[in-house]
Amino acid sequence: MKDIYILAIESSCDETSASIIKNGKIDISTIINSQIDIHTKYGGVVPEVASRLHLENITMVIDQCLSNANMKLCDIDAFACTYAPGLLGSLLVGLESTKALSYVFKKPFIAVNHMMGHIYANMLENNLEYPLLSLIISGGHTDLILMKSEDDFEYLGQTLDDAIGEAYDKVARILSLPYPGGPNVELYAKQGKTEYAMPVILNDESYNFSFSGIKSYVNNFVHNEKQRGHEINKYDLAASFQNCVVSHLVEKTKKALINYNLKTLLISGGVASNNYIRESLRSMCESLNVNMYMPEKKYCTDNAAMIGAAAYILYKNKKFAPLSTNAKSNANI
Repeated sequence: MKDIYILAIESSCDETSASIIKNGKIDISTIINSQIDIHTKYGGVVPEVASRLHLENITMVIDQCLSNANMKLCDIDAFACTYAPGLLGSLLVGLESTKALSYVFKKPFIAVNHMMGHIYANMLENNLEYPLLSLIISGGHTDLILMKSEDDFEYLGQTLDDAIGEAYDKVARILSLPYPGGPNVELYAKQGKTEYAMPVILNDESYNFSFSGIKSYVNNFVHNEKQRGHEINKYDLAASFQNCVVSHLVEKTKKALINYNLKTLLISGGVASNNYIRESLRSMCESLNVNMYMPEKKYCTDNAAMIGAAAYILYKNKKFAPLSTNAKSNANI
């Protein structure tokens, strides 16, 4: 059987990335140009700045990816990119660049949902067996998805408001921690104790999540304590917050695994880089005798390798996209 090489591009937020993936599993070459140093000055991603930097970097990133793989564009069997969800200006840079390559070289164009990419980051290192439960945790998403096959996605639960990554970032700002907020909350939490009482989050029978209330609780608590002249222990508050949100995440995931009698859990997304979350989910899976898969940390954050892995699934099923495909800021798989 002929090997299939897919050139994938990811530009949904503030990383410009290109990757060449062989047969959906082998990372031949991946380049990631991060804008984090630029956006740190503003305390968060500025959409207009992000899209302009993508325009400056996209050609260089593709060229470097091909050079590292010792390949030419004519060697590629299909071109893929993220079309949704994400920042529209950023998405359009990758989308139009990929469509141009597909048109010029007369090769299939594959439009990939960013969340599908996160799921199939796991395919780069594992052989997956179905059915399974996929937990996506990122700055914009907290989703529980039942997968009965490789291209069958049934949403069991989603966040009703803030995603878990967004909650981490907002709490970081409340505690005046540096950008990026999530990793710094984790760092502070590691050095603290769960000394502060936290509210119970969405204790219902659904598989949905909610993180807006805990963020508001922390914000009001810090404000009130400052008004009273009390000193806040940032390490303990970070630890208390993290324990609360991760317990919520684990309980909802555990409920879905038990009720659907599933023996495999995938976790993915940028927040899956958090060691406390990884170990908490691993401990829960061990107690249920459930196999848990998670990507290497380099494949958790935004990267084109995961887009290439997902694109291979679409390629196998001949799910090609028209060149009229447009970017979408929000879309389920």
